[in-house]
Amino acid sequence: MCRNIKTLFNFDPPATHDEIRDAALQFVRKLSGTSKPSKKNEEAFNRAVDTIAEAAHEMLHAMETHQHPRNRDEEAAKARSALRFA
Repeated sequence: MCRNIKTLFNFDPPATHDEIRDAALQFVRKLSGTSKPSKKNEEAFNRAVDTIAEAAHEMLHAMETHQHPRNRDEEAAKARSALRFA
């Protein structure tokens, strides 16, 4: 899967619209094989990003958990540590 797509569920504060849209954009880029579509494909590309972002937003807000929310700073530190010692 896309390495740049980060987990967005169960954070305090919750994922922002921009974070969700960025993840959707990375997903569509991976599926399409391009980071910038041609003019001819731009509308379909942007529509796909919007549709996926909306679906992800609905899913993230509908999901429930009994786990304590994760801390963004702690998760970022773990990710940096994992990269350094991998």
